Amino acid sequence: MLALWNRLIQGKFWNPATLPGALAYLVFFLFLAIILAWLIRRVGRQALRHDIHGLLDRTAVYFLIQFGQVSVFVVAFILYAHIVPSLRSLGTALLAGVSVSAIVIGLAAQNTLGNFVAGISLLMYRPFQIGDRLQIVAPSGMETGTVAKIMLAYTTLETFDNRRIVVPNSMIANQVTVNLTQFDPKIMAIIPFEIGYSSDIDAARAILVESAKSHPLVLEVDSCPVVQLGSSSVSLSLRAWCANPNDAKQVEFDLYERVKARFDQAQIEIPYTYSNVILKQENKNAQ
Repeated sequence: MLALWNRLIQGKFWNPATLPGALAYLVFFLFLAIILAWLIRRVGRQALRHDIHGLLDRTAVYFLIQFGQVSVFVVAFILYAHIVPSLRSLGTALLAGVSVSAIVIGLAAQNTLGNFVAGISLLMYRPFQIGDRLQIVAPSGMETGTVAKIMLAYTTLETFDNRRIVVPNSMIANQVTVNLTQFDPKIMAIIPFEIGYSSDIDAARAILVESAKSHPLVLEVDSCPVVQLGSSSVSLSLRAWCANPNDAKQVEFDLYERVKARFDQAQIEIPYTYSNVILKQENKNAQ
């Protein structure tokens, strides 16, 4: 068997010491890695598809699929470098300066490596999984979204208004993340309203509570307290439970319109900012 292998590699085409041989082995290992990565992805998705009873952790399966695909290409490259003599000698030279190389690579790719390590930490401790609804702090402010993907370096959230937020794993692992799914699937809609000081607070509160209770998307009205006495208005905060963020936003938009009409009928003032201009006439005859 060994003699047959030696005969095969005697030709330039299969001799890794030659350029055609090195290219041929490169194509071979690349093709093999692509096939194996495709098989890993297919087996993982088939396993999830046939998991009718939900015995598999979808978060862990997706993470392992990605990790397996990356590992296949890394192993293929190591084997290829071991076969090609020129790369083997290059690898020996690199090992001599491995400490310096590790420092340089670590500094250059510290964010990427940090995201990768944070991804492994998220998989081990599992503070959330695919399908959970999270509340995080993003550059755009407080965001609420459903976990769509947990990848090696990034976690993807889908918001109620069809936006996709991609968060580095290192960032999501180092901030306080509120997992709304772990506690209660409901979400509270907090809607502010302002009335004038001359308006009846109890009448305004009754209109707000009645309008919320009659809305089909409101599960329960929690409260409607006075939260602030402003310079020209009294601020009330209507708080109602809804099934999800989509319903909460829809309730907010609908109640603004309904309450405005009810306030007009009840002659409850909705104040607005205005200015008093005082004109002073100078006496030209005064000395």
